[in-house]
Amino acid sequence: MSTPTGPPVRCPEAAVARTLLLGWVLVQMAGASGSTGVVLAYNLTWKSINFKTILEWEPKPINHVYTVQISRKLGNWKNKCFSTTDTECDVTDEIVKDVKETYLARVFSKLVNDTSFAGEPMSTNSPMFTPYLETNLGQPTIKSFEHLGTKLNVTVQDARTLVRKNGTFLSLQDVFGDDLSYTLYYWKASSTGKKTAKSNTNEFLIDVDKGENYCFNVQAVIPSRRVNQKSPESPIECTDLKKGIFKDMFFIIGAVVFVVIIIILSVSLYKCRKRRTGRSRKNSPLNVA
Repeated sequence: MSTPTGPPVRCPEAAVARTLLLGWVLVQMAGASGSTGVVLAYNLTWKSINFKTILEWEPKPINHVYTVQISRKLGNWKNKCFSTTDTECDVTDEIVKDVKETYLARVFSKLVNDTSFAGEPMSTNSPMFTPYLETNLGQPTIKSFEHLGTKLNVTVQDARTLVRKNGTFLSLQDVFGDDLSYTLYYWKASSTGKKTAKSNTNEFLIDVDKGENYCFNVQAVIPSRRVNQKSPESPIECTDLKKGIFKDMFFIIGAVVFVVIIIILSVSLYKCRKRRTGRSRKNSPLNVA
């Protein structure tokens, strides 16, 4: 018995199934290629000095943008930097509202031309951040110093922060109170042996040897912290006794010159009055007669 050799019988149901399968595969491929175009942020890092706080991350965007949100540990999310191509976001205005609170941030990544509203964009969370415990102390500066005899008086500039209370910006010492102290390092200009003095205020009054020049700098310290305890040391300042002597002599000479000028003016005025008096007598009617 021979096998039929006619044309194959077509099955429309199978063709439809193949078409649907191919379409589904293409859709999945398109979706996959679209998702790979979004690059998630990574290496989220808090950069904070004296409560000025910026969140940084990587990488630089190519065809996508970032949106940053920040929240207190148990609070609501707030947008800070929306659809930005930057890789940093200043969040100071949020964290200074309560510097003892703990904050969390997240960075969303989204394609530039993505107008879809299907679900929430992908994001990366930052580490937790508590400003009061973690902000770095900025480098202090020396406001003034005076070297008089056996005393050296040093005043540290109390740095201002963006933390407010009753509408007034607080200083670093206002915020930290007794938690903050200053260490003064000082030494004779002719020596390398350092001494230290500590103060819970921004002023120092220390005993020094008379007739010796001194160099010194200061450092802010929060001893109770586990990390970020110390600030960078301030620039070094040095006293100069010669300048002090010159300054004293300048005031002494100035005072002497002032007295001499007063004496000369007094004598000149006296002579002028005497001359006027003599002329008046000569021109009087009695003298004419």
